[in-house]
Amino acid sequence: MEKKKILFVDDEPNILDGLRRMLRSLRADFDMYFAAGGQEALELMGKNRFDVVISDMRMPGMDGAQLLETIQKEYPHTIRIMLTGQADEDSILRTVGVVHQFLAKPCDPEKLKTILAQTSALQDIMSDGRLKDLVSRLSTLPSLPTVYAKLQKAIASPDVAISEVMGIIEQDIAMSAKVMQLVNSAFFGIYKKVESPGRAVALLGLDTIKILVLGIEIFSQVKIPREIFQIDTLWSHSLLVGKIAKAIAGHESEDKDLINNTFLAGILHDIGRLILVSELPDQYCQVIDLAREQKITLAVAEQMVFGAEQSAVGAYLIGLWGFPSPIVEGIGFNHSLDKYPTDSFTPALAVHIANVLYYRHRQEEIVGRAQQLHSAIIERLALQDKVPDWEKICIKIMQVAEEG
Repeated sequence: MEKKKILFVDDEPNILDGLRRMLRSLRADFDMYFAAGGQEALELMGKNRFDVVISDMRMPGMDGAQLLETIQKEYPHTIRIMLTGQADEDSILRTVGVVHQFLAKPCDPEKLKTILAQTSALQDIMSDGRLKDLVSRLSTLPSLPTVYAKLQKAIASPDVAISEVMGIIEQDIAMSAKVMQLVNSAFFGIYKKVESPGRAVALLGLDTIKILVLGIEIFSQVKIPREIFQIDTLWSHSLLVGKIAKAIAGHESEDKDLINNTFLAGILHDIGRLILVSELPDQYCQVIDLAREQKITLAVAEQMVFGAEQSAVGAYLIGLWGFPSPIVEGIGFNHSLDKYPTDSFTPALAVHIANVLYYRHRQEEIVGRAQQLHSAIIERLALQDKVPDWEKICIKIMQVAEEG
């Protein structure tokens, strides 16, 4: 397999020399290039197809924000990573829609090596180059119009409480994903593992949320006619699957990280479908027609039309944003557990179970054919006797949702 190409950009020669020495052990795995500034970086970009660019923010002439914005437009397949100190308002405004991940400067060597390994693997999760470009160039995420309007109105009020903003953002999977991306990055210097969108909002604070929503309009309203696709149903489904998956994980494990990762994977498991529907609505209409005509699952129809299931699209985006591997895997493999061999209970399995059980009780929402429980894997893990318990958990959560 051809080695991945990585480009490092910094105007300080001693920084580049330090990176060369630090990453020498990875030369067998990566082709690494080093550019002393933005202009030199673009010259190298014109001659090579780079998989990842890691750039310093503050550079004379063309700074990191300008460089990565240019790369976003001209080389959308390239994963864009920014090295920066704690951000100021101007940096947020200029880079939050352009950068996939933010790393603290100076960067821990082991952290950087891990990021390179993860981004390299991520490049292989989805083979279709057009879809990679589509996901990589996204600068805004589509949000539900009613939630978007509610958030704009709330934060325009000088007396709004952070709890109100938390409640609104938790109703929207796109907003939830974005605030989780930012708060789990080094961009704001928070350095905490955050287990929910609400907690992420609290840590970012109202001022930053106002910048994101009113200043740079990081969210955009979905404009898909209901007769084509009912986006609001997708939202409520995703939030409920997250709650069901979390409860099932809590039933099977006391590992808090596993439970929290399962919840986030659950609420984000259909974010790839959101991207495909909002960015390629005509083609997604073909997916829906195909699923109905041939009585196949939406996932199979997506593979036929796009060359990839929406789960791969979602995992690619969430992986680009630097979310922990169990969340990325929970999104990417919940429809294809046979490609994700494991000997233990995982977020991917919990999301799969929650998704299947949800549709058992909301059959009117099924398009084409419903996905079935992966009984072979459940039996291999000796969990088949747990299915009735999971069913009860699902029913209880869905009843509470209906009553609320």
